Formats: sequence, C-alpha cells, structure tokens
Amino acid sequence: MISIRSPQQLGEALRLARKQLGLTQPRLALAAGVGVRFIVDLEAGKPTLRLENILRVIDALGGEIQLNGLPSAALQKS
Repeated sequence: MISIRSPQQLGEALRLARKQLGLTQPRLALAAGVGVRFIVDLEAGKPTLRLENILRVIDALGGEIQLNGLPSAALQKS
C-alpha cells in the first residue's frame, strides 16, 4: 500500500503504475474515458482535477482507494 499525502505524490504513484503496466498516456486515457491532457495534468500533480475522473484512472490501472485513520461509517449511527 502507498501512503499519499499530496497531489504530486498521487501523480507520481499513478505514473509509476502506468509505466509498470506498459501503458502510454493515450492508452490509459482511452481506458479511463478521460483526455490525454487529464492524464498529463494528473501525473504532474495538478491539485484541481475532478475526483470522479481521478477515480476512473485509478480503476483503469486496477487500483482502489482505501482511507485509513478515519472513523468507520459502519460504526456511526445517525
């Protein structure tokens, strides 16, 4: 598991994953349903990208997001 605390760290982690999978930026963009410019900006650590599209890229790379250190929603009663 990778600890991510900044947009730059996220971009670097996703770039490394893409390269390890042998994907080009255009191929990943196509697989995730986003534009190539989005992939470029994401890998550069741009902080204002849409979360929905970031999640699509993570999914296309076969990853998922897990939150640690937060109260569990299952334990909260409203």
